[in-house]
Amino acid sequence: MALPGTKGRRRVYLMRHGHVSYVDPEGMPVDPKTVLLTEAGQAQALAAQKLLREIEFDRAMCSGMPRTRQTAKIVLGERDISLEDNDGFVELSGGRLSQVAPEEREAAFVYGLERADAEGERFAGGELFASFEKRITATFDELILQPDWKRLLLVCHDAVNRMILSHVCGAGLAGIASFEQDMACINVIDIDVIDGRVERCLIKAVNITPYNTTKDGMYHTSLEEVFKTLFDF
Repeated sequence: MALPGTKGRRRVYLMRHGHVSYVDPEGMPVDPKTVLLTEAGQAQALAAQKLLREIEFDRAMCSGMPRTRQTAKIVLGERDISLEDNDGFVELSGGRLSQVAPEEREAAFVYGLERADAEGERFAGGELFASFEKRITATFDELILQPDWKRLLLVCHDAVNRMILSHVCGAGLAGIASFEQDMACINVIDIDVIDGRVERCLIKAVNITPYNTTKDGMYHTSLEEVFKTLFDF
C-alpha cells in the first residue's frame, strides 16, 4: 500500500474539527466531550469536503468525540468507507475552570502551550504534557505502521494535531505552541514506511482553511478564540 510512483509512501490528511461553542446560550461552560458543530462549523467542514472531494481515502479515523465524528462524516460525504474511533487521539484536557484563579486564566489557557516542554508542566492544571505527548505519539506511531492504507483521513483536535506535527518534525513538546490549528483546518503529512520502519516524515501542508484560504480577518490564535468565548461572553 503506497502512493502511486513511490515505495512505501503514505499520506495523512490531518484535520481539526469544525467550529463549536463551549458555552450555552446563557454563556455557561458546557462539557467539551458533548459539544456538536455549530452551523459555522458544519459550513467549514463542507468547505473541506469540497476541497478533498477527489481524494481516494483508504481509511478514515477520528478521536470519537462528537465534534470530530461530525466533521469526518461531512468530509467523507457519500464515500463508502467506515469511520473508526480511536480514543488515543482525544484532546488535551485542562483542569476545572473553578480551580484556576481569575487572574491566572489567560496565562493558563491562552499561553499554556508555551511551557509544554517544562518538567512537570500541566495544561491549565489538567493533563501532564509529558503524558499527553506519550499518548499521542504512541497512538500515531502505531497507526502509521499499520499496512492497510495509503491515504488516511484523521480528524482530531487543536493540541492533538499540534503534537502530531511537532512529533513528525522532531520538535517534540517544544514545538507545539508554534503549530497553529484553526477550526476545520487541513494538514498533509507524507510518511515513508520501508520494511516496517518509518524512514522519514514530510510535512506537505499546514493549517489550510478551505473556507478562508488567505485567513483574512483571522488574527487571533485558536486558544485566544476559545478564551474569548469562555470569559468574555
